[in-house]
Amino acid sequence: MPLSTRLLPAVLALGLALPASAQEAPSPETVVATVNGTEITLAHMVALRARLPQQYQELPAEVLFTGILDQLVQQQLLADTEEGLSPGGQVTIDNEARAILANQAIRSIADGAVTDEALEAAYEAQFASAEPGTEYNASHILVETEEEAQAIIEELEGGADFATLAQERSTGPSGPNGGNLGWFGPGAMVPSFEEAVVALEPGTVSEPVETQFGWHVIRLNETRLAEAPPLEAVRDELAEELQRAAIDARIAELTDAGEVDRVAGDELDPSVLNDPALIPE
Repeated sequence: MPLSTRLLPAVLALGLALPASAQEAPSPETVVATVNGTEITLAHMVALRARLPQQYQELPAEVLFTGILDQLVQQQLLADTEEGLSPGGQVTIDNEARAILANQAIRSIADGAVTDEALEAAYEAQFASAEPGTEYNASHILVETEEEAQAIIEELEGGADFATLAQERSTGPSGPNGGNLGWFGPGAMVPSFEEAVVALEPGTVSEPVETQFGWHVIRLNETRLAEAPPLEAVRDELAEELQRAAIDARIAELTDAGEVDRVAGDELDPSVLNDPALIPE
């Protein structure tokens, strides 16, 4: 149960500070209250705070402390009046526990996958040992029709300046910059545009090229071999790839080794998910 709107005004009015015992030596096991023999710890409070709605997360700790503690005390008092979880409550707890344990396992796998040695090996395989690719520097003039594009090509063949025509005629955002698109690598542009660029020699101009944006007249300015980025620039990207691969591999390993029988579930009509009566009370 989230921090109630009924409790919050009282908390705001009181603005009480942390108790002295919690200030002296706070730890997860610090007991902040005892209710009918059940201890409520500082870890319980911090965990509850982490799950509060965003509007409460922004409140200062000295405001939240009393409200959260009151909430936990009241919950325990109410919980003590029940003999146990309802079947529906137990199902919810089962799902929560399963998700928490799975997340713990994922964190453990992910943490173990990222080492300096693994990062260096992944970098070597993906960047350092790979053949350098080609990067392109190109300019374009974007117009609405093929006829306009062809007319621009004829003007260029007659000696017109590409950058000047781009500034005057291009409807694309690069027009004011003379149509220059800067440096880009494979996959950065839509396929038909990229194909036209790759087919050009530096200093030459394409025939009209159609994309979803309109018709382009493209000039390839120059090419260069792409340099491998430094390890630090791609560390996070490589770490994510290592973690994802490790998690996928572990799940595949567990699936192969585990005993999973889904036949009963696969035979059910999927529409049963829409029946709230199947949640036990």
